[in-house]
Amino acid sequence: MFTLPTYHAPNFDKEPLASAPDARVAVVEADGVAPEGFHSTSMYPEYVKVAGTWLLAKRSRMDASIVVDSANGEPELRVVENRNLKRGDRVVLGRTEGGEDGIYVHVTGFSEPSRTDEGSDGANDEDDKFVFRQGRSRETSFARDYDHLYDLLRHEREHGKLVWVMGPAFSFDADARRAMQLMVENGYVDGILAGNALATHDLEASVFHTALGQDIYTQHSVRNGHYHHLDVINRVRRAGGIETFVRKNDITDGIMASCVRRGVPFVLTGSIRDDGPLPEVIGDAYDAQSAMREMVSGATTLICLATMLHTIAAGNMTPSYTVTDDGTVRPVYLYTVDISEFVVNKLLDRGSLSATTLVTNVQDFITIVAKGLGLM
Repeated sequence: MFTLPTYHAPNFDKEPLASAPDARVAVVEADGVAPEGFHSTSMYPEYVKVAGTWLLAKRSRMDASIVVDSANGEPELRVVENRNLKRGDRVVLGRTEGGEDGIYVHVTGFSEPSRTDEGSDGANDEDDKFVFRQGRSRETSFARDYDHLYDLLRHEREHGKLVWVMGPAFSFDADARRAMQLMVENGYVDGILAGNALATHDLEASVFHTALGQDIYTQHSVRNGHYHHLDVINRVRRAGGIETFVRKNDITDGIMASCVRRGVPFVLTGSIRDDGPLPEVIGDAYDAQSAMREMVSGATTLICLATMLHTIAAGNMTPSYTVTDDGTVRPVYLYTVDISEFVVNKLLDRGSLSATTLVTNVQDFITIVAKGLGLM
């Protein structure tokens, strides 16, 4: 049975936090420009001392500022990207993280107390200084990761918000596309972040059973197949959007059709190489970033699949925790899956230290997950 780890809040009655000063703030003088010495957020829970009380930033992300607001006369913290700061905002200052500036970054909130296995010498595996296979590579055994993921997904379907960050690989394989459709239809998807290609080739498969002109099962190229995705984009644009196109043509198979019929939201962000694009694709990079941030807000699990730039973007705007409506602080789970070790390690290098990485073909991954959940 899956259970969430318990969050252990800092002891603010113990030094040095007990005597820590209130955090300093400075007023923003120009839109989009933070005051000198602003504090930049991390992925961890961060507390700021305001008027003698330690407050937690409930909705955070990396590389942003903390604004002190007042709601109903009570101070609260708001994490804001510097480009979105407004003149008059009161921004927290300080470059320390241990309470010296009234700022405390809590990195061990979900850590379990250390335990030592009983034995004749009290030693355990953690005492070994030299061990093999501590990295995450294509040779790693991921069996336990899959089992944990099945339990997590079942829990999150009932209690969380599951967001999938997807590259177009799913559209190119019949089984993978079917598996992801079943994930949507069975409630394991609360939102999708992707680009123009995933949606375009998924809809191409719905209409022509091809992706980039190749049959999604046999992989055989069909005559004039290179027109298929362009024809689909044109038809969707003529219809005015994906939902209208799906409903008008009574499309029932595929990822996008399942999202439309189940009411699952999606954010499609643009690229300079896009064909078309589809009407829903957001072409402005900063508007796209804001839409992605809105989607991941409150997410409890993100699963990022074969899309390096979308994965890094989503990982950087996703904290390691979230605060539920009842005030509970719980972890946010982040998975990144790619056939390239470089890609999964890239996310770790960007500071998303809570990510679980799997090096595998994402088409195989999603069919394994769907079968493990009993959907296929």
